[in-house]
Amino acid sequence: MGYPALDLNSKTAVVVGGTSGIGLTLAKGLARAGADVIPTGRRKKLVQDAVCEIAKMGRKSVAIECDVSDRSSVEGLCKRVHDEFGKVDILVNCAGITQRTPTLDQDEAEWNRILDTNLTGTLRSCQIFGKKMVERQYGRIINIASLTSQVAFYEVAAYAASKAAVASLTKSLAVEWARHGVCVNALVPGVFRTALNAEILDGTGRGRECLMRTPTGRFGDVEELVGAAAFLASDAASFVTGHLLVVDGGFLASGTNQ
Repeated sequence: MGYPALDLNSKTAVVVGGTSGIGLTLAKGLARAGADVIPTGRRKKLVQDAVCEIAKMGRKSVAIECDVSDRSSVEGLCKRVHDEFGKVDILVNCAGITQRTPTLDQDEAEWNRILDTNLTGTLRSCQIFGKKMVERQYGRIINIASLTSQVAFYEVAAYAASKAAVASLTKSLAVEWARHGVCVNALVPGVFRTALNAEILDGTGRGRECLMRTPTGRFGDVEELVGAAAFLASDAASFVTGHLLVVDGGFLASGTNQ
């Protein structure tokens, strides 16, 4: 019979940064859980491909490009989705960038670009879609934090600062919007091997250290994030807000592993 409160049928979800990597996996996962899903990003071809994958699953979608660094672009996305679907129940903020750089050599332009995408881009989406959710007195917002929200990783200070701030922003919005029926939470992924990071994890000192620090002894599979996201997106999470849901194979719990 299942548990009805976990069912996302009749829900509409927007996944910003939902055309590749973790974002695309979450978009497809929410569709499998029953939601109509609009995956969006900057690149037209990737947006179209992601929308086709959602449509093949029997869910409604629409191809709309969006750049979180451009407020008018996010506003256009919000208007178009509301015009076509009438509402947005779920917002997932996955757009993000990183660059490994020794902090002494950190260029301010690069620093600002990373913070503008990861932090201010998340704020823009939350403000624009959150206003509609507050007015409607219902919403589920899922931001993407990071292990670097809580512990330091070598030579990614800008990324870490942005993700620590995303964690803090998540809690602030949760406190402000809870009385309006809007739950704001964040996923905290551990070390997940993807096509984008395989080169720095496979057979490297960094990769070996990550494995040593992860009690499960392996990297995560991005599909292992879907259950947590579907829960936070559902009515079952109606009393869960301001929470950082860690999916990390025990990384943050670990002191020594042997």
